[in-house]
Amino acid sequence: MGQFEPLIIGFLCDSCSYAGADRAGADRLPYPVNFRAVRVRCSGSVEPAFVLQALAAGADGVLIAGCHPGGCHWGTGNLDALRRHHLVLALLDDFGIERERVRLAWIGASEGRLFARTVLDLTRRIRALGPLARAGVDA
Repeated sequence: MGQFEPLIIGFLCDSCSYAGADRAGADRLPYPVNFRAVRVRCSGSVEPAFVLQALAAGADGVLIAGCHPGGCHWGTGNLDALRRHHLVLALLDDFGIERERVRLAWIGASEGRLFARTVLDLTRRIRALGPLARAGVDA
């Protein structure tokens, strides 16, 4: 039997992080193929329910990535994402899900290497945790 390969869903802001993912691809930087990007207008638009739905639907981990603080194209959207991230962590605790399965990161449009490293690091952490037991996840 092969090594567990987790499915990771990434909610990437359109202005910065999605472009960072595109930069990683253009630069042919390796990152795990088990990552699925969801392009969102702003990281601040990622509701906690979206994260829980991704986990309930089969994801073993979730990345929320946005513009660096002070650089949000929508003003304070990334600060909204930070506040919501704290809510997500509390919800994960309520469901008995490891907090390490959800990560918030700031990745700029030109930071393809940072994007690739972030996805690789998250994949390694999730792989070490093992598959998500779905019994308690019902968004």
